Amino acid sequence: MPHRIAVVGSNMTDLVTSIVRMPAPGETVEAPAFAMGFGGKGANQAVAAARLGADVMMVTKVGDDVFGQSTIRNLQDNGIDITHVDTAAGQSSGVAPIFVDEHGENSILIIKGANNELKPADIDAAAEDLKRCDLILMQLEVPLETVYYTIAFADQHGIETILNPAPAAPDLDAGKVTKATFLVPNETELALLTGMPTGTDAEIETAARSLIAKGIRTVIVTLGSRGARLITADKATLIEPLKVKPKDTTGAGDAFIGSFARFYVEGRDVEASLRRAALYAADSITREGTQKSYADAKAFDKFIAGLGDRKAG
Repeated sequence: MPHRIAVVGSNMTDLVTSIVRMPAPGETVEAPAFAMGFGGKGANQAVAAARLGADVMMVTKVGDDVFGQSTIRNLQDNGIDITHVDTAAGQSSGVAPIFVDEHGENSILIIKGANNELKPADIDAAAEDLKRCDLILMQLEVPLETVYYTIAFADQHGIETILNPAPAAPDLDAGKVTKATFLVPNETELALLTGMPTGTDAEIETAARSLIAKGIRTVIVTLGSRGARLITADKATLIEPLKVKPKDTTGAGDAFIGSFARFYVEGRDVEASLRRAALYAADSITREGTQKSYADAKAFDKFIAGLGDRKAG
């Protein structure tokens, strides 16, 4: 049986606009294309893990609207257990307007909607199923009280956790997340969490170790096109990126984290899992979209095999 992963987190409907440039205030600019897709950091990470063969359950709230119905069907289509996906009556679903420029770089707004209704009581309702999980993933597109409660629940029951503190939350209490097994911020989120500079590799390591000193076992700092840094109390390791020509970087961080979770629960080798996750994230940005850019296990194996051919050539 595959190892079981729970995602306690968000779902969104992505509203993706391709742009040449953003309009100035009061200006109307024609955009080349528009598409809708499924997103939200929680759902993205759940889908990445599930497509790679993990047994995934999700604890989330959708809105009482057409977006919510579509989200539930999408999770089912990706083989995700929706037992604890509930509808918040009278609430809109979460939506994320995304603007993607000609270079594949993106700017994102989020409207949390029903995601704000995910409460500690929902963790209690899912408790028996959560206890059977090997790993729980969380992000910050749901209320902080729910994140704190889930971390405490997991610690009490000996379940490992990954916290992706994104989007950056100025009011996140670092002292309440120290029981997380893995903290996975980017440079900006790390600086906000610690109040320390993160402009250089040395500063990133110092800031990360300040969190480790408070109790977090492992910090993984994502660096975009520069890869990631794995930092523990006594070691810092660069996870090299794979250089590819990006079409769309939307959701690459979630591809990295969701695939890392899948690889980690299988072998419990952190560094090897991160290196494989870096390849999965790189593959995802060669296609447009968020979840639809995530490869399944067969396609990813083919991608890996192709890398061997490229090196041989």
